[in-house]
Amino acid sequence: MLHLELSCPGHLTDGVLELVTDDEAVSSIAVVRGASLRPVGDLVKVDVAREAADDLIAAIRELGVDSDGCLRVEEVEAFISRQALEADRRAPGFGSDAVVWPQVGLRAYGDSELNFTYLGFMILATTLAAIAVVLDSQILTIGAMVLGPEFGVIIAMCVGVVLRRPNLFWMATRTLTIGFAVAMVATLALSAIARGLGWISIDDITHHPETDFIYSPDKWSFIVAIVAAVAGVLSITSARTGGLAGVFISVTTIPAAGNLALAAAFAEWSEVRGSALQLVVNIVGMTMAGCLTFWLQKRLWKPFSNRRAARVREINDELS
Repeated sequence: MLHLELSCPGHLTDGVLELVTDDEAVSSIAVVRGASLRPVGDLVKVDVAREAADDLIAAIRELGVDSDGCLRVEEVEAFISRQALEADRRAPGFGSDAVVWPQVGLRAYGDSELNFTYLGFMILATTLAAIAVVLDSQILTIGAMVLGPEFGVIIAMCVGVVLRRPNLFWMATRTLTIGFAVAMVATLALSAIARGLGWISIDDITHHPETDFIYSPDKWSFIVAIVAAVAGVLSITSARTGGLAGVFISVTTIPAAGNLALAAAFAEWSEVRGSALQLVVNIVGMTMAGCLTFWLQKRLWKPFSNRRAARVREINDELS
């Protein structure tokens, strides 16, 4: 179930109530007249089955609530209600398969912001990846993968493509590009300082058998990137974010960037080329798979949405 809370201008409240009252996937409705101070109007609370939430939100937005008022969407962790259970059963499809696109879009915009927090995590993750290469530590390599924030930005690019939002796509592309550039330049500078202090030798760069996969891309690198992106998209859209940990430690974008910067500090161009290719292979594979997964989700869910629309029309005809 999802909980919708609307700060609704008074002239739109009746239309919203008529819309949600006729919806069989809505289990509860509450309205507090005059409770909203900004915008001036009413407070409307609605519980709706997740399978039907995206269509209902779209219909509410068509009434103009998003421009003149405010709509909040919250996950309901648990509910005890026979009406809610019946509403969930009446809604076609399964809640875990349903995608609430406003939630996905809002997260994508948030992940695409080029801010100091994002750059900080990129620099820290890439630096940690370089240290992992020096110490030839797979544990630190995994830590760098988990720490890197780049996956959310790549998924935001996919959302921009599938939802046809060019501004989001270019915003995410800029954030991803600048993030990797800044992180690699910072790691290159730190690597050069460590080299000058004698903390790192050329042997540390040329001999690290436990982490040589970072700069040795092959067909499996591309396949892993595809599988990880599909799993990541399903985790995000189904609100089962526990699967994201597996995604973070599957792709070697951050380790490749760290090794690229480290190798550049020692002019080891073969490793620079291999790391750059690994980075490109991972980003391209994840972007392609992410776009395809989002597109398939929209296509596969469309019949359920059409069935629900037909059922709503039947109910409206019976009421009239």
